Amino acid sequence: MTPSLRKPPEDTVHDASTDPITWVAARRTLVIATAIGAFLSFVGAFGTQDMPFLPRTLYVVVISWAGGAVGLFTYRLVTRLGWGAGRRYVQGAIAATVMTVPMGLLVWGSTQIVAGGGAPIAQLPGYVLTSFVISQALTAFAVVLNRRAHYADLHLAAPGGVAAPPKFLDRLPLKLRGAEVWAVEAEDHYLRLHTSKGQDLILMRLADAVDELAGIEGTQVHRSWWVARDAIADAQRGDGRATLTLKDGAQVPVSRTYAKIIRELGWI
Repeated sequence: MTPSLRKPPEDTVHDASTDPITWVAARRTLVIATAIGAFLSFVGAFGTQDMPFLPRTLYVVVISWAGGAVGLFTYRLVTRLGWGAGRRYVQGAIAATVMTVPMGLLVWGSTQIVAGGGAPIAQLPGYVLTSFVISQALTAFAVVLNRRAHYADLHLAAPGGVAAPPKFLDRLPLKLRGAEVWAVEAEDHYLRLHTSKGQDLILMRLADAVDELAGIEGTQVHRSWWVARDAIADAQRGDGRATLTLKDGAQVPVSRTYAKIIRELGWI
């Protein structure tokens, strides 16, 4: 790790976080919710087995869409609050847990309108438990799909075959403009930028930075590090762990969570 600055320099860039819920992520979540809704309709979940197939499917799919929307915004809330320490799977599990009771109430309440007189209040705990299981599964699936799609999108070009400049480059301090971004390291509430022109700090969350770095061939390798492929001067493995050495000499730990991904990318 490079040493942390106790006092940010005067020219440190202060910037508000951006919303990581993109239309692409929303569409992917909608597709997942539709698939899960169709499955739940097939098995007659939530006491809908006596309903005709088409109305049942429409009803359950709409409930799944609502769950997907609640899941997206709950996940956003969890990341904004910093719960889960930047670990996306942990944050997804927390978000799914937070949304369980609201979704259980929503599903139980919807039966009062749709499912022939509605479920009695005594069945509410069962609806909450079912919502917990489904929320965990849907959220985990969405995190995996969106994460893998993010890595696949790193090499996509904009219309016309010209790569769109990563939005993150607009956040570079003036003295680093035009530099190659080698790595981004989280330090408390700041990010240390490792570039071909030196280092500096900006005020931003790593999760937001990773989203804006799309377009540069790179990936998150640790809960505190994002690294560009071209910045790696050396890679070493030992005792089940890996360490990357950057062009500026910085030593970057690779956590077990991300080791499989960078192996698939052929980095180590």
